[in-house]
Formats: sequence, C-alpha cells, structure tokens
Amino acid sequence: MLRFGIISTAKIGRDNVVPAIQDAENCVVTAIASRDLGRAREMADRFSVPHAFGSYEEMLASDVIDAVYIPLPTSQHIEWSIKAADAGKHVLCEKPLALKAGEIDALIAARDRNRVVVTEAYMITYSPVWQKVRSLIDEGAIGSLRHVQGAFTYFNRDAANMRNIPELGGGGLPDIGVYPVMSTRFSTGKEPLRIQAITERDPDFGTDIYSSVKADFADFELSFYVSTQMANRQIMVFHGTDGYIEVKSPFNANRWGPEEIELADRSHNESRIFRFQDSRQYRREVEAFARAVENGKEEIVTLENSKLNQKVIDAIYRASEKDGWEAV
Repeated sequence: MLRFGIISTAKIGRDNVVPAIQDAENCVVTAIASRDLGRAREMADRFSVPHAFGSYEEMLASDVIDAVYIPLPTSQHIEWSIKAADAGKHVLCEKPLALKAGEIDALIAARDRNRVVVTEAYMITYSPVWQKVRSLIDEGAIGSLRHVQGAFTYFNRDAANMRNIPELGGGGLPDIGVYPVMSTRFSTGKEPLRIQAITERDPDFGTDIYSSVKADFADFELSFYVSTQMANRQIMVFHGTDGYIEVKSPFNANRWGPEEIELADRSHNESRIFRFQDSRQYRREVEAFARAVENGKEEIVTLENSKLNQKVIDAIYRASEKDGWEAV
C-alpha cells in the first residue's frame, strides 16, 4: 500500500482525492498536513487518518508517508513538488502544475536526481470515458478527424477564491483552459503548431475570465472557449469525415451529468451511446500513480507531457496580445 500524505486541507482534496485514495485498492492516506494543526487534525479525524502535522516540512521529513498529494494554490505547486521530491517522496500534484512551461524544468531535474515519480493530476486521462474516445479515434470510427470543438465554463466572482487572485495563479486558462487542450492532445496523440486567441480580463481581479481559442494541429483544428463568468457548460466534440464523437460530461463527470459518449455516423441516421457507470476517475488516477511507483511502467502523465500542455497555455496568452497566429 502506497502511503499518502496530503499537503493542505483544500476542497478538491477533501471532496474528491482523499476519498478516492481511501477507496483505492493499493494506497491509503496516512497523514494530513496544514499550516493550522487544528485544521489538519479535523480533516484527519474526518477520514480516520492516523497522523496530523502542523507544517508541510514536518510531514515531508517524517517516515509515515511515501508520497504526497499537493492541492495547494497553483503558484506554490512547483515549489512544494520540488521540496517533496528532494525529501524522497513521490508526488501527485494538482493541475495546473505550473504557470509557465519553463518552470517545469526544475521539477524534472528534481524528479531525476531523487529517482521519484512525479505527475500532474489530470484525472481525465485515467477515465474509461477518455480511454474510449482515444480508442475510437485510433480505430477510425469517425474517419479522418477534421475539427474538435469544446467549452468549459462556470460562474465565480468570489474575490476571496484563489481562482480570482492573480498572485495565487488564478484565471480561467490555468484552471479550466488546460482541460480542452489536454483532452485533445491525449485523445489524438497530436500537438498543436500555432494558436489564435482572444482573452478578456476582469477589471477588478485582473484574472483572465474568458478566452476563445483556435489551435492548428495540421490535420485538424481545435476551437474552444472557457470562462469563469458564464453559465455552467461542458462539452467536447470530435468531428470527422465519417462521423463525430460527443462527450456528454467530459471533465467533472462525477457531478456534471451522465458519463456518456455518442458516436454518430456520417449521415446522422445512426448513433451509438457508450455509457460508463461511475468511472471513478479520481480513484483510477491514484491507483495508476501507485502502480507507477511500484513498477515504473504504468502510463501516467509525465512531466514532459505537462510541459507540452503548458506550452500551449503560454502560447494562448501570447496570442491574445496580437492579431494573428502565435507559434506554440
């Protein structure tokens, strides 16, 4: 059993990842760390976790954990991932891993010198929904892919929320823009060459609240929009010469809606529905991570993959400042 320590009591850990670890077959949470010992103990008691620490450093120095899960604000991800790796701990870090692609190089170096497993927590890549999308495209079920269309939006104007605080790495692109990019790259195995984009910022917060993006993948295009101040919506569609694949609840599958894929034929006279009953994508994520630690062969999101994804986000920001294409 891989023993996890959780750095911080953040909501995504409390609501999604810690329950997934406790439900997994090959890992367990043995420690919670917070800068407030009382909060660490409260969360530890909630999940029957034996150890609570009043500092991250103290937990990293302990021998009661083998790995850490890091759901800190984005601006702290690289710093604490490196500290954890240097403490000899394996690292599962929440997305986005970094705010600039170049920041990931230092973490790659830390991973290599400490011989630990470090990965970014893209739960969708472990979901049977997205595994099926990838296999359908590989099998030629929609012919030649020509266009991918996506949207991911929600409404949040809470000034205290980290997503609205630039210093903590807030903004729509770091929070949700990474998903249409990663899911397209994962499903197709292709990389974009150039980007066009429009981005709007909140006049009070300074964070990006809306982006409309077109990415040229040579053989096909990806167009998507994301927003932190629009009505909730999630959709991804892969449109080919012989049909299309529509992913009904592509990202927050556990609470957005039914985990379904529709595969339609060219004339739209026939379609097939693939249903996935409770895919438990967070559990699959942590179990895959634990297997990667054990055998070094499991397919996980590598840091090199994370850097490629962040390069696209970096290019979107640059493209938003100009008229025309920006190379990735």
